Amino acid sequence: MTIEQETRRTGMRLRGQALVDKVKELVHEGNVRRIIIKNDTGHTVIEIPVTAGVVVAVAAPIVTAVGAIAALAGEWHIEIEHRAEPEPVADDDPDAPE
Repeated sequence: MTIEQETRRTGMRLRGQALVDKVKELVHEGNVRRIIIKNDTGHTVIEIPVTAGVVVAVAAPIVTAVGAIAALAGEWHIEIEHRAEPEPVADDDPDAPE
């Protein structure tokens, strides 16, 4: 039996403090793998890998950087890559019991 790691992506448009608040929420959520912030033309401005063990000391500089980005004029697109719950996938073993 193997475990297949799947991810799913969601996105939304945010401005200013709403962007900062959402990133804080996502960092503490636990099932997020990566946060990507893009400008209004679709160029990636910052990509934040989020690990399960992110602590406040590590999250604080991330939130500060996002706050600086959010202070710039414009609307931002945030793309969230979630960790999907792993589902066991049966190997193709003809001798395995069903």
